[in-house]
Parts: sequence; structure tokens; C-alpha cells
Amino acid sequence: MNTLKLNNTFTQTSFVAAILYSIIATAGLFYVNLGGAFLSAFVDGLGVERDVAGYIVSANKYGAAFGALLATFFVKKLEWRLVLRILFFCLIVVDLISTQIKNPDTLILLRFLHGTIGGLSVGFGLSIIARTYNPDKIFGMLLVVQYSFGSIGIFAVPRMVEAFGNGAVFAALIIFTIMAISILPFVPNVAKSNKELSSSNIFNISIGKFLFLALVSLFLFQAANMGVADYAFELGKDIGLENNKISNILTIANIISISGGALVYLIGTKYGRTLPLIIGISTSAIFTFLLHYSDNVSIYFIANTFTGIAWGFTIPYILGLCSSFDTHGQMAALAGFISKMGLATGPLIGSLFIINSGINFIINIAVVSLCISLIAVWLSSRATEEN
Repeated sequence: MNTLKLNNTFTQTSFVAAILYSIIATAGLFYVNLGGAFLSAFVDGLGVERDVAGYIVSANKYGAAFGALLATFFVKKLEWRLVLRILFFCLIVVDLISTQIKNPDTLILLRFLHGTIGGLSVGFGLSIIARTYNPDKIFGMLLVVQYSFGSIGIFAVPRMVEAFGNGAVFAALIIFTIMAISILPFVPNVAKSNKELSSSNIFNISIGKFLFLALVSLFLFQAANMGVADYAFELGKDIGLENNKISNILTIANIISISGGALVYLIGTKYGRTLPLIIGISTSAIFTFLLHYSDNVSIYFIANTFTGIAWGFTIPYILGLCSSFDTHGQMAALAGFISKMGLATGPLIGSLFIINSGINFIINIAVVSLCISLIAVWLSSRATEEN
């Protein structure tokens, strides 16, 4: 299968290739992997209230959702390597401009633009992975990469902000984007469609209903997790922890969370998707609920750790499920749009309730959303496996 090779060096199934695919699919949305450090940097660096900081973060993510939606129309038509190179350079320019902006309203608009560019790049990145030989495994590696670099960011960014101001968060994004540009020439090629890689065609069943259920599950899962995660730093402050202490706790939790994506990379679809999805989302719901007891620092650490593990374990299977509904990577790009909408909506809802209702109310909304997500994905995944 010569479509799986690049310069006779890497194959799509190689460990190195999985890392390369994952980096280019992460660059446009790397700020998400910085977790609450990104939001907290605006609270401390710009001196804005928590709700305003939440609006800035949400604008970035809604822009990403818009960009990912645009990507669904272009992934079949444009040469992805050239497009990604242009988009990555644009991301750097917008981040550089952002370092000079202090007005929250202006920053909201600028971060929406950044999100749109980044969402386009992520949409292309996800469509590329969907056309590989075993997308579920590479989606697992995607989460490993995101958590690995996210751990570095969670540890370093709060310290960088203290030393250099809130512009340091944009410097971190620029560094990662430069790395993505550097490795782009070495990313293995993919087939124009994955028909030659898979004999399954889920279009033979009720694609509309089951795809819809999978996307609903993805949206709710992302919204619930990100709605809570973006306030993880603020929750730590509420229980009396200092920024560096919170950073240390969440960095360790993030590092341990890498095991979720790594496990997906190791087992792939050996046990199907339904059972892993049930385990992953159930775990996420249970440990999200335990965040109510964060006044015990040990529970705060354990809950953040296991929600992270469940997040890294579950998302690859949901993305893999969505990718299985077509052969060109368009559904993966569409899933990218829905994912970004969830990532943006969670913090937005949090911003609406954080002042008057507090973090505990946000946690309750997240738990209910995760339960609905579990039901939806179970119906979708079970039906596709039966067919």
C-alpha cells in the first residue's frame, strides 16, 4: 500500500507517524490543552472578572467551531499540507497581535479570529487522521500528545504569566505552532479517501439518526468536561490554594491523564467501541461529581486526574465512531466542529452561572450532561457494531 508511506521512511501505522499526525491536529487548538491556566491568566493578567475571562476563552473556542465547520467543505478539495502551512503562519500573526491587546472586548474579537483559523487547521488535521489505516489508535495518540504538551503548559504558563504578564500565554501558543510548521514536511501522506483501507460502509444503516446521536454525545461530553475544566484553577483558589500549588496539582493530574489516550493507542478497537465508551463516560460523570468535595485537596487531585484519564480515553472512540460514517474525512471534520462547539459552550454556560450560582452548580450541569451523553453514544455505537 504505497499510499501509507512517505519517502519510504514512515508508515501510517508507525509510532512516529501517529505523533506527527497528532501534533498538526493539535496546533490550532493548543490553548484548550492549557486548561484553566489560560482563563486564569486573563483573570490575573488583565484584571478582569471570571465571567469576562470566560467570554474571552469561549470566543476562541466558538471561532474554532466556526473554522472547523468551514473545513468540512474544503477537506476534499484542497491540498492539506499547503493549507496547514498558511494557516499556521496566520495563527502566529494573530497571537503576536494578541500580546499587545489589553481591552477585553477587542481581545474577544481577536481570539474569535484566532479560533476560526485554528479550527480550520484542526478540521484538516482530523480529516487526515480519519483517512489513515487505524484512526481510533491515532486519535488515542492525539490525546496523548495533547495531554503531554498540555501538562508542560499548565506547569509553565502560570509561572510565565507571573514573570512576563498575560502575553506569555500567547508566547506558549506561538512556540507550539512553530513546532507544527517544522514537522509538517515529515507528516506521512494519506489516501484521498479511506475506501481502500476499510471494507465497512456504515452508510448502509440509518446514518442520519446514529450520526446525530454520536454528535450529540460528543457535544455534551466536551461541553461538560470543558465547562468544569476551565474553572479548575478558580476552584483551587476557592479552596485556598495558591496558583503554583494549583499548577503543580493539575500538572501531575494531566501527566497521569496521558494514560487514557495511551490505552486507546494500545488496544484500538480490539473490544469494539461501545464498552470503552460506557466505561469512559461513566468514569467521567462519577469523578466530575466528586469535584463537589474539592475542599479535601486529595479529592480535588483525584477527581481532576480521573476525569482527565476518562477524557483522554473517551474522545478517541467518539471521534473514531464519527469518522466511520464516511470515507473522505468529512465526518471527522464535522465532528471537529461539534467538538469545538461543545468546548466553547461549556465555558460559556459556566460564565453565565459562575457569579450568581457558583462552581457547584456548573458541576451539577456537567454531570447531567455526561449522563445524557452516555445514553446517546450507547445507542449510536451499539447500532453501528450490530450492523
